[in-house]
Order: sequence, then structure tokens, then C-alpha cells
Amino acid sequence: MAELKFSKDHEWIAVEGDVATIGITDHAQQALGDVVFVELPELGREVTAGEACAVVESVKAASDVYAPISGRVVEVNSALADNPGTINSDPAGAGWFFKLEPSAPAELADLMDDAAYHRFVEDHA
Repeated sequence: MAELKFSKDHEWIAVEGDVATIGITDHAQQALGDVVFVELPELGREVTAGEACAVVESVKAASDVYAPISGRVVEVNSALADNPGTINSDPAGAGWFFKLEPSAPAELADLMDDAAYHRFVEDHA
């Protein structure tokens, strides 16, 4: 699997070839609690880094999911509609939200690696 990068909004991204897979971090799903609904972006939608493009709702709150980099949505995880709890049980695996075809791969340099993300979470706890 590709190396994960992380945003300050608690999204993860894994780039493999020309496709970037995006989801929320384990920290984010723990903060949300039991996920009960997701709203995914439309296929073909062009998003820019930092743009809200999906929604995740839990028993506690609703939260936007932001695009960590710019690109075009090429796939969504439609299985989450029937089983949103997958986000809680496997946030960095089967609980992914959408896939992008990156339009500005250099934006990855603005994201954190695993160690930097864990320091960020500890500093903002």
C-alpha cells in the first residue's frame, strides 16, 4: 500500500499511480463516535485542496470531509451508504470515502507524514 499522508483536517490520502484514495483518520472517527450516514461527492466533480466535498454524520455530530489535494473525483465508496459503520471499524481501509485523479500532485508536499500527524494530534488534544 502507498504511504499515507495526513491533513490538519484529519483526512488521510494514499496515492497509488494516478489515483489518490481519501478517508478520515482513526482519530477523526473516534472523535465522531458511531457513524450513521455519509454523503459522498459526485463522480467527475473537480475539487480543490481544502474544499469540503463529503459529509460524515455520527450520533454526536456532522462533519465535512475535505479534499487534501486538488483533483477530479473518479470513484466513490458507495458501500458506505449501506454500511457507514465501516468508517469506524476500518477507517484507513474499507472505510475510504472517494478517489481522486490528482490535478496538482505537488500539493502532497503540504501534507504530514505519519509521525508529524501524530505529533499534531498530541499537540491539539
